[in-house]
Amino acid sequence: MLASQPTEALQPRFQAAHAQPDDALLDSLLDNACRTARDAGLPYAGGLAPNDAWTLFSAGAAVLVDVRTNEERKFVGHVPGSVHVAWATGTGMTRNPRFVKELEAKVGKDAVVLLLCRSGKRSAAAAEAAARAGFSAVFNVLEGFEGELDADTRRGGLDGWRFHGLPWVQD
Repeated sequence: MLASQPTEALQPRFQAAHAQPDDALLDSLLDNACRTARDAGLPYAGGLAPNDAWTLFSAGAAVLVDVRTNEERKFVGHVPGSVHVAWATGTGMTRNPRFVKELEAKVGKDAVVLLLCRSGKRSAAAAEAAARAGFSAVFNVLEGFEGELDADTRRGGLDGWRFHGLPWVQD
């Protein structure tokens, strides 16, 4: 669970990650996410809307980790500069038993980490696992990369990273 005052716990890492005029805004994004998570009883630091995640990532204040499969990244697209650690693999979505170790090796437990999946569900599970393993500043990117299904069972028309027009590329 989070410390009773997540702002103080995140402050040193967060301040070291960037020195821009928007520090108050960046601090506020993390503070609000932590407060909301604590109030909801979430076992990880919090959830961030795609635009807020982009603000933190593009400012260098956080690492964006894509937890989707290799196939999703290749055929659907990914965020340039994001790190990849699959939460599950293959079409059967077999859980990656090395996820936490791979995440730690790529970003470290003290980083401010933003986890992104297709809709925000796998990344929430990944955030919970990371928090249980000692990651104190791990956040779920709400809505995911593609967003929720619409009435026609298609993604991308309601919400998500791409829906908001945030940067992405496709192989």
